[in-house]
Amino acid sequence: MKIISITNQKGGCGKTTTAINLAAALSMNNKKTLLIDLDPQAHASIGLGIESEKSMYDCLSNFSKPKLKIKEVVLKVKNNFSIAPSSLLMSTLEQEMSTEIGREGRLKAALSEIDDYDYCIMDCPPNLGILTVNAICSSDELIIPVEMSRFSFEGLDRLLCIAELIRQRLKHTVDFKVLVTMFDSRLQYSHNMLADISEKFKEKIFNSIIHVNVKLKEAANSGVAVFDFNKYCRGSKDYFSLAREIISAAEASDVRLDDVKEVIKKEIERFIKAEFRLHAPEAKEVYLAGDFNQWSPNKKSMFTKEENGIWKKHLNLKPGRYRYRFVVDGKWCEDPNNPVSEKNHFGEIDSLLDLR
Repeated sequence: MKIISITNQKGGCGKTTTAINLAAALSMNNKKTLLIDLDPQAHASIGLGIESEKSMYDCLSNFSKPKLKIKEVVLKVKNNFSIAPSSLLMSTLEQEMSTEIGREGRLKAALSEIDDYDYCIMDCPPNLGILTVNAICSSDELIIPVEMSRFSFEGLDRLLCIAELIRQRLKHTVDFKVLVTMFDSRLQYSHNMLADISEKFKEKIFNSIIHVNVKLKEAANSGVAVFDFNKYCRGSKDYFSLAREIISAAEASDVRLDDVKEVIKKEIERFIKAEFRLHAPEAKEVYLAGDFNQWSPNKKSMFTKEENGIWKKHLNLKPGRYRYRFVVDGKWCEDPNNPVSEKNHFGEIDSLLDLR
């Protein structure tokens, strides 16, 4: 399950509109999608006409009786599309969790109990409080909606500072991409701002752009995703394009990962397992030294002793010809079980292992 948070501390930049319609678009592409509403204003829930007595508050608050799992508050919107709604009580979590140890991981722990979705989209509050920090700590990627205004641009910079702080202090790295929203192609100012943000973020900006479209607002007022309101409007086309871009990027990443796994698999197959044995019941320590470890007996080359006095060591070696010796309680000796050997430069006997 890929977890994506939609966040920007500035309100009015299309954050909730993006969360709703991106989740709907992913579900239309046969991706099982869960939308989690983390905003105490519950705009994502309202925008889909969802009303419920159960909410994410019951999953995250220790004061909720009973405390619920996310799957117990999830409601079906339509095929492949579900929502975990929010409520006004979510606003109390900032105060409730402020003094708790490990509060940044509360949401991540709750999400670990669900795995039957392809995508989880989280609509965050328009601030950088504990709920947003929880979302970032749980996410694989951030989508940062930016409308063509200076204030939205500054909100982006502050959010990235928080993400970097989380990386440093909580050891969680999250990727991000900027999404241009509410773009009015009739205005030269919009094109100038787009050029600035494209220059600054380059490959970290989506190719898809969400244009100004009144149908997006009308759909939210009707309590449905834009595709159920007018599937032919500009807003529908923009969000469907965004979903396809995200899916394509994920599929390309999976292909690259599969290629890496195949390379690793082939590399592993090149190794041959070699076993070394020595019967020395009185010995206290036995090491292996040879061409494969620069003739340096250390903890990694230590034998394991079994109850019958047999010492064993296994190594995975590439095909080749190796000289080696045993080091028994500090004394170097050849392998008595290997008849193949030769003298070294010091006139002593090295055992030979030929894996070619």
